[in-house]
Amino acid sequence: MRTKTTRHQTLWFYIFISPWLIGAVLFALYPIVSSAYYSFTEYDIVNPPKWVGFQNYVDLFHDDIFWISIWATVRYTLLSVPIQLGLSLLFALLLNQKIPFKGFFRTVMYFPSMISGVAMALIWMWIFNPQSGLLNQGLSLLGLPGPLWLFDEKWAIFALVLMSLWTVGGGMVIFLAGLQSVPPSLYEAAELDGVTRIRSFWHITLPMISPVFLFQLIMGLIESFQVFTQAFIMTKGGPNYSTMFYVYYLYQNAFKNFKMGYASAMAWLLLIVVMVLALLIMKGSKRFVHYEGGDGV
Repeated sequence: MRTKTTRHQTLWFYIFISPWLIGAVLFALYPIVSSAYYSFTEYDIVNPPKWVGFQNYVDLFHDDIFWISIWATVRYTLLSVPIQLGLSLLFALLLNQKIPFKGFFRTVMYFPSMISGVAMALIWMWIFNPQSGLLNQGLSLLGLPGPLWLFDEKWAIFALVLMSLWTVGGGMVIFLAGLQSVPPSLYEAAELDGVTRIRSFWHITLPMISPVFLFQLIMGLIESFQVFTQAFIMTKGGPNYSTMFYVYYLYQNAFKNFKMGYASAMAWLLLIVVMVLALLIMKGSKRFVHYEGGDGV
């Protein structure tokens, strides 16, 4: 009787999760497996895929724009990720204090993170407009000449990095949760011992929120490697390939040049690089990340 009941419950379990299973197979597992196969083929959607082995991967390393896209992505990552982490932590520290209207300021800081990428890109296109943009008008009031921003290859990448700071509120909320999990007794004990706030920050706050910092770092790297909307909406990879990000170049190969096999090879190469970087960061974090009740990863 018990076995029959168990089988009955198991059957209903699979019936109820079947929509998710079907969706996972059709929209996740199948695209992953098929893209792995297409990465070893020459495929243009119209004609059947033709097996070429590792030729797509070999061609990538002889593609000048491929290397340009890597450099543009690396520059963006090296500039945006540290600044976003620093500002997110700074705002979290400020809004973790006992100040009036704290809830209001937290909401205001987080609200821009809720705006979609396309809407945000359109807003910032107006802000960066050299003639009528809000940013250059503000600089002119200070007597400073405004650059061409998105129309200047020297400034375009910095403009997009500046735009990325619009969403630091999302990271701030995560850091804020980490800060509020630090036991107040640690600060009280440090204060009794005459420890300054700066030393408390370095020796209590940072070690206690180090897992949060690690999470933010890895997620920030992954997000920066996949930057796409800004280039697609705002710059089209220009000027002079200065914002030709890796994923945008992947998109061009797949949906403009219809080189699906080539684009699939790029996608898998990106996956491998991100996985290796994440593993290296996790491996190197053992000495710096403190976990309560454990010795680390």
